[in-house]
Amino acid sequence: MGSAAALAALALTLTACGGSDEPAGDAGGEETSAGGGETIRIGIKFDQPGLGFKDGDDYTGFDVDIARAVAEKLGYGEDQIEFVESPSKQRENLLQTGQVDMIFATYSITDERKESVAFAGPYFGAGQDLLVAADDDSISGPEDLEGKNLCSVTGSTSAQRIKDEYAAGTNLLEQPSYAECVTALTSGAVDAVTTDDIILAGLAAQPANEGKVKVVGNPFSEENYGVGLPQDNERCEDINTAITELIEDGTWQQILDDNVGVSGYQANEELNPPEVQACA
Repeated sequence: MGSAAALAALALTLTACGGSDEPAGDAGGEETSAGGGETIRIGIKFDQPGLGFKDGDDYTGFDVDIARAVAEKLGYGEDQIEFVESPSKQRENLLQTGQVDMIFATYSITDERKESVAFAGPYFGAGQDLLVAADDDSISGPEDLEGKNLCSVTGSTSAQRIKDEYAAGTNLLEQPSYAECVTALTSGAVDAVTTDDIILAGLAAQPANEGKVKVVGNPFSEENYGVGLPQDNERCEDINTAITELIEDGTWQQILDDNVGVSGYQANEELNPPEVQACA
């Protein structure tokens, strides 16, 4: 093999060692905040209506639209975005192994997570809340669940927290997904569903649930959703600038209204719009 061919082969080998199964050309998004001809890989949820949802080739939700708007400000067109499914338990690994460039997936900023990944944002301030039947005025907070039936997903700590801290007599029902919890709610099998307020609003905004359920609107925790990034990223400041611009020009509110407004949900004004934190 000639020296020129050997150098070309070496370059191809190095390019392929990015830790991702994606084609080498798709990994270029790590190097610059300008789009150029590169692809940026954004992790989202595929199964969270109103936030991150995949339906065929369509991706919808608040997280998805915020991600698109941020990517546009970074210089990427719609055809340069590759959405990658990012389940909660896989998010750190996806960032650490280079399979995604950033994650918008109801990803709460915590000190523990900061030990392995970086965060830009936050871009939303969420809080644990309750979803109840639209005509139910008997439940205005977690204390009202004494003796009532409450649903959350298997493995979640949110329902147990209510039982431990607010209403010991709450009867807990676990389901594999929040969609199944909402089905239990609309059928009368449970009195409430609990998780982050905007997740509940996304469920309430779905056509099948519209007018049947409502978010109580009395959050009793604080979760700051951030943009997950590799620790060695060079994008955090640019993303923070983009989020700030989206808030200031009204785009953030419009995206929120477009995705969950039909549910009647109003974001907690004490937490929203959020103020971005300095990049560490």
